[in-house]
Amino acid sequence: QVQLVESGGGLVQAGGSLRLSCAASGRTVSGYTIGWFRQAPGKEREFIARIGWSAGTTYLADSVKGRFTISREYAKNTVYLRMNSLKPEDTAVYYCAAGRVVVTNTDYDYWGQGTQVTVSS
Repeated sequence: QVQLVESGGGLVQAGGSLRLSCAASGRTVSGYTIGWFRQAPGKEREFIARIGWSAGTTYLADSVKGRFTISREYAKNTVYLRMNSLKPEDTAVYYCAAGRVVVTNTDYDYWGQGTQVTVSS
């Protein structure tokens, strides 16, 4: 079992920045892919970014490319989502997820509880 806990959400003005954290515990996430998703009220869950824990290979959705970055810190077993130039449309609950074999965005086995990000205009 892998437990994931997100933190770092909050209220920020448009143009501001936040850094979300996803702390993993339980079994090792070595070899896992860690992804970030978000879900706004009344909308479907949206893939944001992913990182391969071992190789560090990253991929970001077009909607956030150039504004968001994803990284990991081995010593803290934590994945970060740095969000810059935030827009009101970035308002959502942000979730991290872990998957052993990720081919599509539905291939994640473990999910965190989410953290709210609200961007005011």
